[in-house]
Amino acid sequence: MAVLSTMMVALAASSALGSTIPPRIGTIRSPGTFSVQQVHNPSYVKHGPTELFKARRKHGGNITQELLAAVASPSSKAANGTGSATNTPQNGDAEYLTPVSIGTPPQVLNLDFDTGSSDLWVFSTETPSREVNGQTLYKPASSSSAKKLSGATWRISYGDGSSSSGDVFTDVVSIGGLTVQSQAVESAKSVSGEFTQDSASSGLLGLAFSSINTVQPTQQKTFFDNALSSLSQPVFTADLKHNAPGTYNFGFIDDSLHTGSIAYTPVDNSQGFWGFTATGYGVGSGAIKQASISGIADTGTTLLLLPSEVIDAYYSQVDGAQISQSVGGVVFPCDANLPDFKFAVGSTTITVPGEFINFQPIDETGQTCFGGLQDSSDIGVNIFGDVALKSAFVVFDGGNNRLGWATKNL
Repeated sequence: MAVLSTMMVALAASSALGSTIPPRIGTIRSPGTFSVQQVHNPSYVKHGPTELFKARRKHGGNITQELLAAVASPSSKAANGTGSATNTPQNGDAEYLTPVSIGTPPQVLNLDFDTGSSDLWVFSTETPSREVNGQTLYKPASSSSAKKLSGATWRISYGDGSSSSGDVFTDVVSIGGLTVQSQAVESAKSVSGEFTQDSASSGLLGLAFSSINTVQPTQQKTFFDNALSSLSQPVFTADLKHNAPGTYNFGFIDDSLHTGSIAYTPVDNSQGFWGFTATGYGVGSGAIKQASISGIADTGTTLLLLPSEVIDAYYSQVDGAQISQSVGGVVFPCDANLPDFKFAVGSTTITVPGEFINFQPIDETGQTCFGGLQDSSDIGVNIFGDVALKSAFVVFDGGNNRLGWATKNL
């Protein structure tokens, strides 16, 4: 769900970000193994209601007038890169971008890797100039390896009517030394305002299952699916970090990135996502309560969205926590002592530090904060987004259709 991390979710000045990208954007560690470092977007200003709005939009959840009003507020506009962000004390982890090379000679674009969607789409020279706001553009006419895929179109639509669409080329795509020769690159001929506002991101790279790719009349394979045959192991791993660059590795598991053993759990990909079932949860130092929580691992969603009973159990331990109708989610005093949150996957327990759940202040006084853990009830799917994923080392095993979770140093 790439979109806005999974179809949802982020934003800011690409010129500032571009200077942080090293000339060498990846490393071939050994034959069939590849590594690429994510680029933290320091200019992205996070905004809790906006991330909740994006999650609901991406997954078809209810969007209230109050939430729309919160997203349209001046502070939200700052979060979308269209104004100042004096209400945000730090930059936070609302979006991570990764450099991707497309074409011959290589054109480097910063893309949002999304395990919740399956389209690789980019801003391009076909995107109307009024819809471009500093993004780096893919130029198919400048690539000797670009080929127009005759008659192919794509379109991604969201619950609020926002969308992106266009035509399709095949071209050489490289990530961290891993190259696919004829990857479908979806060129945007139209993007909605949410994407235009995200100046630093030039598109999304879907890493869910190819069954939900939107290209018609013939679906196209994801970059990962196309690369599988060249990998030493049929896996990629995500090591997201808090306020720092992390790493995506393809074709190998770097055991130095995790501290505990990797607990594997079967994946339900019937809906095209990395679906799995957590076996329990806990709050603070309390014991794990056995519970079956089916959800998806989605790098494209910023927040952790779980059932109402889990939300109630957690925030009952937070003094002053309450549901705010004005911002559409749970808020609490910024100086509240937040307990850790835990969830179990097989034999492993992942701990989300309370610090990660204090997502950001929602007002200029810095007294009220928005929770990174929110209710999933009106979305219809539980989403283990970046608040959870950056607390773990995660293995996406496409060869064995399973997910691996391990603890790591935070």
